[in-house]
Formats: sequence, structure tokens, C-alpha cells
Amino acid sequence: MTKGLPARRVLFVHAHPDDESINNGATMARYVAEGAHVTVVTCTLGEEGEVIPAELAHLAPDREDRLGPYRAGELAAAMAELGVTDNRFLGGQGRYRDSGMMGLATNDRPECFWQADLDEAAAHLVAVVREVRPQVLVVYDANGGYGHPDHVQAHRVGVRAAELAADPAFRPDLGPAHRIAKTYANCIPLGAARRGVAELAGALARTPFPAVAEIAELPGVVPEEQVDCVVDGTAHAERKAAAMRAHATQITVDGPYFALSNDRAQPIWYRECYRLLAGTRGPVGPAGHEEDLFAGLTPEAAQPVEAGR
Repeated sequence: MTKGLPARRVLFVHAHPDDESINNGATMARYVAEGAHVTVVTCTLGEEGEVIPAELAHLAPDREDRLGPYRAGELAAAMAELGVTDNRFLGGQGRYRDSGMMGLATNDRPECFWQADLDEAAAHLVAVVREVRPQVLVVYDANGGYGHPDHVQAHRVGVRAAELAADPAFRPDLGPAHRIAKTYANCIPLGAARRGVAELAGALARTPFPAVAEIAELPGVVPEEQVDCVVDGTAHAERKAAAMRAHATQITVDGPYFALSNDRAQPIWYRECYRLLAGTRGPVGPAGHEEDLFAGLTPEAAQPVEAGR
């Protein structure tokens, strides 16, 4: 990037390649289509992921341990499907290693993201924030959606980076201070989760999947009243599904459904939902929630900027 960033700018922070497409693929495709600047920062290469295709099993961490670079390629393909041109790895590709699921010995590796110094990792994100100057930040909730160490750490790093980026005394070498107007966490409304799982159960025989995921397995399920914003990305359903298919080592897609390595089917969400963690809630629509992550931002908060200014 050089200069002339669009007036609306949103930053998504994710733990591993594939998380961005599952959680926010429709939102990102919509905002790209509307001319907003979308930045995706991925914190690890996902080296500890399980590999679905048998012909790629040799990439696994207990064999050749070459899954990380391969997943970086999948991420690039997914970003191309969504039209996102600004995707980065936190601190550079390979700076932090996937920590694996909570409680595993891989959590103790000094190079893993779970062991990263919070302010050091946040400083890498501060540099991005001060360059791109987003009005909106999207992270996970404090539990990382489902308790994975890297998701929890991504939340911590994102929230801390937002705080530090706004402080003129912190690392002025990283650029002028910038205050993010609104921070959101991904979520799934409980009612939608119940309806989606019930619909999938009725259609399961027509899919290649042997079982349906339980609601407790879905990340970030919250009561309806905790949902602050719903972004309708149904017009970009095909682009989201294509982005998810690009992550073929991790995801199997069949129509409007998908499964991870456990082969338990889940709905693909095209109306993506968010909880407001920081900032002021904007105007709501007829359903009682915001319909735009940028809702309520003043014209002064949404001006084009020179990149790196």
C-alpha cells in the first residue's frame, strides 16, 4: 500500500488461517464490494491443525511438519476469493507458532503464541493499526469463542493493541497514535444456532457428514439480547463458501454446510453477528440491532487517510 486508503477501514484479527473465512467471510466480502478497506491479521500459521485430505497427511506436525506454509497458501487463496488484498501475519509469517488445543504440551513451547509476551505481540499489531488507522476492530470474545489458547491470546492482543495504539507515549516510532472507534467480537445468536442445527439435522442424510455438531461445539454462542450487530452477507454467500473451500486441509464444504476434522456438520453463516466490546452503539434497524459495523460513526471518524500517516 502507498496512499489513499478508503474512508471506511476495518481490521480483523484471527488466530489461524481458516478462522477468518468461517467467522467473517461474508462480512469481509461485503465490505470489499462496498469499497471499504479490509485488513486481516493472522496470528499463527496453524501448524498444529489436523489434516483432512489423506493425500496431504504428510504435512502434519507429527510427520513432516510442513502444514504451516501450506496453510499460508490456503489463506492467500481464500483472501483472493473474498477480494481482500491486505492480509498479514502478526510480526511476519512464522513469528508465532500455533499453540495447539488447550492443555497440550505444545502450549509450553516458547515459540508458540500462547507463550508470547502480551505487549510485544500487541506492538506488532499497533504498527498495523497506526498504518491502516481502522475505525473498527473485530476480535474474539475473552474466551476466544471456544477456549483455544490462540483464540484467547488473539483477543488479548487485539484489545491490548487497541489500547496501546491510542497512547501517544507508546512506541512513537510505530506512527502517530490512533484510537479505534468500535471493537466487536464474533458471536452466534442462540436462536439462530438452534434453528441452524435443527435444519441441518433434517438434511444430514443428503450430506457426506455422519453427524451434526452440538450447539455447545459452536464458537461464541450468546443469548439474542447480547447481539449488537448483524451484517447481512447473503449476497456474498458463494464467495464465503469458496473462501472456506480454499482451506481444504481444515474444512469440508457441502452446500450450505461444513465440517472440520471431527466431521461434525455445522451451518455456514451468511448473516454474521457481533457483540460490541468497546465504543458506542450506533443506530439500530427494525430488528433492534445495528446492521453495519460502521453504524453511528461520524463523518470525521471516516475520512480517507494517507497510509502510514
